[in-house]
Amino acid sequence: MAKKPVVFIHGLWIHSSAWKPWMEFFNNHGYDTFNPDWPGDGVTVEESRANKNAIANHTIQDVVDRYEQMISALPARPIVIGHSFGGLMVQLLIGRGTAAAGIAIDPAPVKGVWQLPFTALKSSFPVLGNPFNVTKAVSLTHKQFHYAFTNAISEEESRDLYNRYTVPSPARPLFQVAFATLNPKAENKANTANPTRGPLLITSGDMDHIVPPVLCRAAAKMYRKSPAITDFKSFPNRGHSLVIDHGWSEIAEYSVNWLNQKGL
Repeated sequence: MAKKPVVFIHGLWIHSSAWKPWMEFFNNHGYDTFNPDWPGDGVTVEESRANKNAIANHTIQDVVDRYEQMISALPARPIVIGHSFGGLMVQLLIGRGTAAAGIAIDPAPVKGVWQLPFTALKSSFPVLGNPFNVTKAVSLTHKQFHYAFTNAISEEESRDLYNRYTVPSPARPLFQVAFATLNPKAENKANTANPTRGPLLITSGDMDHIVPPVLCRAAAKMYRKSPAITDFKSFPNRGHSLVIDHGWSEIAEYSVNWLNQKGL
């Protein structure tokens, strides 16, 4: 039986091309793979950096709609794998029944995850610290990136990843998540009670600054009312860059094994 397609979803500040090693890995395990861009992203890192206004002011709903449109053209409901804000998108898509299964890697918080650790605040401050950023696309300096994403690896590797993959990203989704508690129509509200959705794996990195483990565990607990499968895995000594740094294959291998265990 043919395996389901896999759709990879990137998060803020990382270009979709960062998924290419994962795509090759999954291709070698018999999956067809796709890594669509967010609306406004350039085809390359260089294009995205050169035209940052194209990505500005896009919302969570804009991004989810783009992925739903792309998924609707596939021959079967896919497995969706997302990192950071991509992990939030995974939960929105699987809650709607758009995807057959999902893996949310260090996901940005869904509505209802209220904890606000200091490291998450500090990591988000370059955006949230200025309310005028809300309609803009914002870039991170390497210092900010090293604190938020790559604190668990060397500065040398961090700078290499920064130069290869970082792009400007819309600030609005971060503001939407930050103020979701106050908004009954928050766009990061996932259908965590859906009893008929496919299996979901939520992971965390124990040293993650921007999405600390407490946020990932809180997200997993949101699904307790659903009889559908929700699993949680924490990776020791890993930061937010765990899908793009030298240890990415550990996460990819765990993901494939988990999918195989679920018959996917």
